[in-house]
Amino acid sequence: QVQLVESGGGLVQPGGSLRLSCAASGSIFSINAMGWYRQAPGKERELLASITSGGSTNYADSVKGRFTISRDNAKNTVYLQMNSLKPEDTAVYYCNAAVYGSSWSRSYWGQGTQVTVSS
Repeated sequence: QVQLVESGGGLVQPGGSLRLSCAASGSIFSINAMGWYRQAPGKERELLASITSGGSTNYADSVKGRFTISRDNAKNTVYLQMNSLKPEDTAVYYCNAAVYGSSWSRSYWGQGTQVTVSS
């Protein structure tokens, strides 16, 4: 059994910063790509940023230059540093990980953490 537990969401004023964390635990042999998504009310879930086990990153245009994804492979943890936050960044943020066991692989999701950007 594998769990992804997110933390770090909350209420922040426009222009502020937050750092999200997502820690994976359980029967993990290795983790390939990890990513952060968000879903605002009435909208589809969108991919914001992804990072491979080797550290290669990709970003959506909407967050490029403001958000930074990183990971600590020893801790099976992925982070999302969010700067210059805007009201339109308000959403539930989810992490995702491509997890490999000894003889299987599967994509896992975190439970989601609310980020609200408002004055």
